[in-house]
Amino acid sequence: MGWPVVALGEVAKRVQRSEIPQPGTPYRQIGVRLWGQGAYQRETVDGSETRYPVFYRVQKDDIIVNKIWARNGSVAVVTADLGGSFGSSEFPTYEADRAVLLPGWFAWFTRTPELWAQCDSLSRGTSGKNRLRPERFLDVRLLLPPLDEQQQIVAKLDKVAGLVGEARATKASIRREVQALLRALVHGAPEQPHPTIPFGEVALQRPVDTEVEPHTEYQFAGAYSFGRGVFRSGVKAGSEISYKKLIRLERDDFTYPKLMAWEGALGVVPEECAGCYVSPEFPVFQINQEILHPTVVDAYFKDPLVWPSLVGTSKGTNARRRRLHPNTIRAHRIPLPPKGVQQTIRDVVERLNPYSDRKKPGELDTLLPAMLHGVFGGRGTKT
Repeated sequence: MGWPVVALGEVAKRVQRSEIPQPGTPYRQIGVRLWGQGAYQRETVDGSETRYPVFYRVQKDDIIVNKIWARNGSVAVVTADLGGSFGSSEFPTYEADRAVLLPGWFAWFTRTPELWAQCDSLSRGTSGKNRLRPERFLDVRLLLPPLDEQQQIVAKLDKVAGLVGEARATKASIRREVQALLRALVHGAPEQPHPTIPFGEVALQRPVDTEVEPHTEYQFAGAYSFGRGVFRSGVKAGSEISYKKLIRLERDDFTYPKLMAWEGALGVVPEECAGCYVSPEFPVFQINQEILHPTVVDAYFKDPLVWPSLVGTSKGTNARRRRLHPNTIRAHRIPLPPKGVQQTIRDVVERLNPYSDRKKPGELDTLLPAMLHGVFGGRGTKT
């Protein structure tokens, strides 16, 4: 039979705890993140500083909605630390009937595409930039198991979320420790740093080498910002490409997009990207491995402490348009560790792979969404 499906209005009601802002009184403001990522505390304002004639106080376990962005999952359940804060009329609130609906059950529901899709549908065609009218939100339909089942499922989801958080924190801590170790290995001891050489002495820029054919498809590669490396991107037909020539990547090449290098979009080409193509906006360098191993180059340029030195050499009219010219990176001085140290760096990086920031979704990224889909993805029977 499954669980019954009910309208939210059957198990919750709108609440308005209004308060006229008073000069000299501070008001903690509440906001709601997109895609079910919860509520948060915004800035505190004095009653004389707001343009709103009325504030509305929220309490722990209230359901709160951002009328403008509800269609993008801006729905949350108020946590204890945010109880007593205030929202404007743009943030309608609702109180669950605790006899039939656990706030924790609805809090997990806010993290599902099933709710986001409903909010999007209910927002369409309304006035004022597709704001969700407060009364329409009560038309949201949700699965409603018996209270004891809600409690059991919420407890399991909370436990898994805690374990996922611990695992992510552990991975992040390991990455920080390994990054510090790599930095020390690449640069050497403060009292005895490794010598440096211009990058151009160990890397030769490769020319564009592929004529674009209109009826041929090309697998492209890109580079993530913030040191996350080179990745396979989309496939394009030659007829869709504005460039007449491309560059075919080889494993262990070094490349970067001129426009985003200053924020860590640099990296060595991994095996899965060998044979991919980049536009001439991606300078590509072949590294002389007799002198410096590509793993050392990759570790060096993925270090956030290196990126500020690239900001200073990138050219552009504003921060978002800075371009790193190949001549500049050729002149950039890079450490040259001894061969034995280079091998150690390779060993460390190889062991780091399970904790890397590659953007393939891993088990930690997919576990909770899969569980939520199993819970909320259609187990009900309409009533």
